[in-house]
Amino acid sequence: MMKLLTTLWGGGTEPLTAVRNAVAEGRALLVDVREPEEWDNGHLKHARLVPLSRLQETGPTSILPTDKLIYLHCQSGFRSVIAARILKRHGYDARSLRQSYHRLAQEGL
Repeated sequence: MMKLLTTLWGGGTEPLTAVRNAVAEGRALLVDVREPEEWDNGHLKHARLVPLSRLQETGPTSILPTDKLIYLHCQSGFRSVIAARILKRHGYDARSLRQSYHRLAQEGL
């Protein structure tokens, strides 16, 4: 079920090497939509914290650039799917990464 929702709502199927390269080259941003307490317990090196709650309150246009691909992640993949949907409604090229935070960290992202 989660795989279906991820696909329908903006889930990314790109290999992590493509994500890593796009972020390293400045073509994309890696955005962590977890809450600050979760971030404080560990986060990905190149990620930027933009909690889903903040996106829902203020909208993305004052927070994120519109000219970059946005890769989103969270603890399990559910919040990043919601965030991708919000960003897409505002015209962003946003993709939710299917992997959990812990899996992404294990993969060295």
